[in-house]
Amino acid sequence: MKKNFTDVDLNRSVGNLLRLGVILSVITSLIGFIKLFSEGFKMPEKYSSLAIGSSSEKIWGEFWRSLCQGEGVAIIQLGILMLIFTPLMRIIFALIGYLKEKDYVYVVISSIVLAIMAISFFTGYAH
Repeated sequence: MKKNFTDVDLNRSVGNLLRLGVILSVITSLIGFIKLFSEGFKMPEKYSSLAIGSSSEKIWGEFWRSLCQGEGVAIIQLGILMLIFTPLMRIIFALIGYLKEKDYVYVVISSIVLAIMAISFFTGYAH
């Protein structure tokens, strides 16, 4: 006999997803901090030298290059990205749950919230 998917199941699953996202983010960030300080991190003398440029392609390219090299700062940034994506995954997860429950009002609401979050995330570099 197949058990129906209930609101309690959805809430429990979403809660577990949020906990897992935060825990993984914290662990990743801690690993990054340990790596950063083992590399001999120094504060920059001039903060104007931190500017990478206005192009998001340069920013993402630099991030991926640093992450592939295992740099501590990039690992910390990955932890922060994981923390940012956790609520986004929560919405996607809830959307799937609402589809299973056939609760189409919440499917529409979740879709709108997901679209707003995605647009704001991907256009955040526009000047």
